[in-house]
Amino acid sequence: MNGFGRGFLGLPPVVKNIILLNILMLLTDWMVKSVFGMELTMVLGLYFPRSEQFMPLQLVTHMFMHGGIWHLIFNMYALYIFGQVLETVWGPKRFFIYYMVCGLGAAFVHESVIAFEFNKLAHQLSPEQLQMVLNEGTALYNQGQGFTDGIMQNLQILLNTPTVGASGAVFGILLAFGVLFPNTQLMLLFPPIPIKAKYLVLGYGAIELYLAVTQPGSNIAHAAHLGGMLFGYILIRYWRKTTNSLY
Repeated sequence: MNGFGRGFLGLPPVVKNIILLNILMLLTDWMVKSVFGMELTMVLGLYFPRSEQFMPLQLVTHMFMHGGIWHLIFNMYALYIFGQVLETVWGPKRFFIYYMVCGLGAAFVHESVIAFEFNKLAHQLSPEQLQMVLNEGTALYNQGQGFTDGIMQNLQILLNTPTVGASGAVFGILLAFGVLFPNTQLMLLFPPIPIKAKYLVLGYGAIELYLAVTQPGSNIAHAAHLGGMLFGYILIRYWRKTTNSLY
């Protein structure tokens, strides 16, 4: 773990390039918004497949878009701290595979939750109302207009709100660190107390599960965080069965 002192230029290649790409995408988003008045997050963020704005490439691009500077800093700092250790012991290829599997797994779980919410709302509407939301909802939403019916409006918002961020993949990175280095002492910022990695991971997982259940409509995709951890754990278990060592 002597990589902590190497600085940014000494980072292993995958972690360094992911951080650079995420920073570049945020700067590009700001520039496009300033020059053209268009938000890239509204194009490259991930939508539910029933939305008019969904494109398959968003399954990947949403992982490199962020809603703001603090969202980016939180994710990239965690990737910097824990990702460089994992890439050093796994190597670039395995680390990249793990990162992408966690990110895609997070998207799958998140979209599954959205599908549940979509069906719950759709069943409260008539076929005509549902079709109206699907056909006209996006155009009205882009004009800043919503349906007067509350359920139709909720469905309209659900279909036209993108998900962005690397949080699902980053939570998978945190899970992997806790599995590989369970007894490593980490220092929390708030409160400033030491804690073993395995307890930090369990604590984060418990908090995310609680929030996913109690705040299903939150702007934070708690289910995606859990999805990243879940798919990361499954992949680690698979590697353990098929290889002699995770290192």
